[in-house]
Amino acid sequence: MNEKVYRVLEYNKIKELLRQETISPMAAAAVGEIVPLTEDYKIKDMLTETDEAVSVIMHKGSLSLGGLYDVKKSVRYAEKGGVLTMKELLNIMSSLRTARNVLTFLKDDDLGKIPAIRSYAEVINAEKALEDHIDRCIESEEEMADSASPALRDIRRSISRQRESARMRINAMISSNANKGLLQDEVVTMRDGRLVIPVKQENRARFPGIIHDRSATGATLFIEPQAIVNINNEIRELEIKEQEEIHRILAELSAEAGAAVRHIINNQKYLTKLDVIFAKAKLSVKYNGCSAKINKKGVIDIKKGRHPLIDAEKVVPVDISAGKRYKTLVITGPNTGGKTVTLKTVGLMMLMNQSGMHVPAGDGTSLPVMKKIFADIGDEQSIEQSLSTFSSHMTNIVEILKEVDENTLVLLDELGAGTDPTEGAALAISILENLAAKGCITFATTHYSELKKYAIATESVENASMEFNVETLSPTYRLTIGTPGRSNAFDISLKLGLDKNIIDDARGRLGTEDIEFENIITAIERDRTTAEAERDAAVALKLKLKKQDEEYKRRKDNTEEKRRKILEKARQEAYDIVAEAKEFSEEIRKELRELEKAGAAVNTQAKQQNIRKRLKEKSEEYRDVFKPVVNAKPASKDELNEGDRVNVVSLGQKGTLASLPDDRDEVFVQIGLMKVKVSIADITKIEKSGVQKNFESTRYGKLYKDKTMSVSSSINVIGKNLEEAIMEVDKYLDDAYMSGLAQVTVIHGRGEGILKNGLHRLFKSHAHVDSYQPGGYYEGGDGVTVVTMK
Repeated sequence: MNEKVYRVLEYNKIKELLRQETISPMAAAAVGEIVPLTEDYKIKDMLTETDEAVSVIMHKGSLSLGGLYDVKKSVRYAEKGGVLTMKELLNIMSSLRTARNVLTFLKDDDLGKIPAIRSYAEVINAEKALEDHIDRCIESEEEMADSASPALRDIRRSISRQRESARMRINAMISSNANKGLLQDEVVTMRDGRLVIPVKQENRARFPGIIHDRSATGATLFIEPQAIVNINNEIRELEIKEQEEIHRILAELSAEAGAAVRHIINNQKYLTKLDVIFAKAKLSVKYNGCSAKINKKGVIDIKKGRHPLIDAEKVVPVDISAGKRYKTLVITGPNTGGKTVTLKTVGLMMLMNQSGMHVPAGDGTSLPVMKKIFADIGDEQSIEQSLSTFSSHMTNIVEILKEVDENTLVLLDELGAGTDPTEGAALAISILENLAAKGCITFATTHYSELKKYAIATESVENASMEFNVETLSPTYRLTIGTPGRSNAFDISLKLGLDKNIIDDARGRLGTEDIEFENIITAIERDRTTAEAERDAAVALKLKLKKQDEEYKRRKDNTEEKRRKILEKARQEAYDIVAEAKEFSEEIRKELRELEKAGAAVNTQAKQQNIRKRLKEKSEEYRDVFKPVVNAKPASKDELNEGDRVNVVSLGQKGTLASLPDDRDEVFVQIGLMKVKVSIADITKIEKSGVQKNFESTRYGKLYKDKTMSVSSSINVIGKNLEEAIMEVDKYLDDAYMSGLAQVTVIHGRGEGILKNGLHRLFKSHAHVDSYQPGGYYEGGDGVTVVTMK
C-alpha cells in the first residue's frame, strides 16, 4: 500500500467521512492514522467490533462521548507535582464522568451479546471519588466554590463583612452635607482593588487619604479615605489568603489526579478507540453497509456494491467477482459508462475492509486480504517531466510489474491507451499475460476489440461490459460479466443524425473478421437479455409458488390446530358429564347406606352391584359425547320450542329458550340466573346429537339441565379461607362451563392477596379456564378476577 493508491482510489475521502463521525479530537486524530492492515486476525477483530457497535446503535443508539478531553499532558504534569488550573481539572472531571457513563452503558444487559465491545469495560476505570471531589470544589473555569474547604468559606465571609463595613463608611462620607460640594461625583469606585471616591483637585487637603489615580484632565483625584485604609488593608490580606487557599486546594486536587494518572490515561486511550469504532458503525449505518466475509482463497465476490462517494439515490449497484474461475477481468464499455467507477469501487472496498470498516454492499459479499494493491487510474501525465499520457501510464505499470505477486490486486484503467491502437492492444495483452503468470488478480478497462477476443480465447480471463442504452444515448451503469461490450459508435452516430450513407461506407471499410465479431457480440447480448428476462420470470413464478405453498401450509396448520382443540374440548365435555354421573351415583349410594343403617333395605349388596353396572354403562355411553353443533344461520320461528338450547350471538353465551317469539320476533333466553330478551335474528339453535337427546330424557339429564339454568355469572368467596374458596370456585367453574357461560366473575376482595394469589394458581391449571385478568375500574378492580372460559 502507498499514498499514491490512497489518492487515486480516494481512500482519504473515506477517512474524512469517518473523521466527521468521531466526537473527540483524539479520535479524529486517530482516524488520520488509520491504514489498511494485512493480518487476517487483526482485520477480523476490527470487523467484529464494528459489527457489535452497529448492533448497539440499532438497539440503544451510540455512545455518549461528548465530555471526553485530551488530558494526558495535564495529568502527566500533575504526576510530577505540578498544580493544574481549574479548567484542566474540569476537563479531567468531564473525562472521568464520560468514562463512568460509558461503563454503565456497556454493562446494560439489553445490548445483547457484544463481547468485543464489552471487553473495553473491563479496562476502563471509574474514579468516582476524584470526579466528585473536583465537582464539589470547582464551579467554573474561573471560580472556586465556597464549599471547596471550610477555610475558604470563612475567608470569603470575612472579606464580605469587611467590604460591607468599608462601603458603609465611605457611603456615609459621600452622603455628608459637608462633603457634597467637595466631590466630583457622589459615587464609590475601585482602583487597584481598593475603594476610592472622586475628589476635586482643589479640595485635596480636605480629604486625608491615599491618592490612587487621577482623571485624564487632572481635575479629579481618586482618593482612598484614611478612615478606610486599614479596612482595605485587611481586605487585601484576606484576598491574599483566599488565593493561597485556592492554590492549596488546586494542589490537593492535582495531587489526586496525578495519583490516578495511569487510570486516567488508560481511560482516554480506550475511550478514543471506542469513539473510532462507533464512528465506523455510524458510517456503516449511513450507507447501509455490511460486514464482508474474509476468505483465504483470494476470491473477490462483491454483491450489489456501491461506490460510497456517489449519492446513494443515484449510484447503481454492481455485482463483480474474480479469483474463482478467472483471475483477470477485462471490462469494456462506452466513455462515462461507469468502468472507472467500477474499478475504484473494487479498490475502495478492499481498502475499507482491511481498515475494519463495513463496505457499502449487499449481504454475501466476500473479500480476501491483499498484501498489496496497485492502481493506474486517470491521466497523470507530468508536464515537468515531459511525459505523455501513454508514458505516464507505462511508468506506473513498470513499477507495478516489479512489485506484484499472488497476494496483489491490480487495477488498470484504459490499458494500452494513448498510442497506436495495434501496438497498444498487443502491449496490453502481454501485460495482462505477465500479471496472470505472477498469480495476481487484475481488473482492467479497455476499448480494444483485441482484448475482448483475448479474454474469450483465454481460460483464466473473462469479459465484462458496461451496458449502454442506444435508444436514450445514455449508459445504464449496469455491469454484465461474461459478455464483451459491443461497439455502439455506428448506432450512436446514426441516432445523432450522421448520414446513413456515411455509416454504411464506414461499415464497408471494416474487415470481415471485425464485422463477424461484432455480430457475434450482438447475438450474445440479445440471447443474454432474453435469458435474463426468462430467469426473472422464473424467479417471480418460483416466489409466487413458494408464497402459495407457505399460505397453504399455514392454513393447514391452523385447521389442524382448530380440529385438535375442538376434539380436546369435546372429550373434556364428555369427561365432565361422566364425572357428574359418578357424583350422582355416589348420592344414590349414600342414600342406600342410610337405608341400610335404618334397616329398610333388603339385599343392598345386589343393589350396589346393579349401581356399579349402571355406572359403567353410563361411563361407556358418554365417553365419546361430542360438542353440540351450532347452526350458522339464525333460528326460524317454526323450529323453535321452549326449552331449546340456543346460542346468543351478540353475547357469546349459550342458554335455554324461555319463551316463544312474540309479535316483534323477540324471545326470552335463560342464561344461568339471568333472563335476557333478544331478537330471534340474534340466536342460533344448538342441535343435539342422538346420545345427548337420550341423556336429557333421563333423571340425571333433567337434573343437569336444571343445574345449568341456575348458575350465576359470578361467585363471592370473601371471608372464606383459601382451601374453602378453592373448593367452591373449582366446583363453580365446572357448573359455569356446563351452563355455557363464556365469562364469569370471581369476587375475592383485596386484603393481603392470599385469596387472589391462591385462586390465580387454580386458574392457571384449570381445564375450563382459557384466560383471566383483574376486573376493570367499574367491575371492582383488583378485588375481582374476570375469568374467560374455554
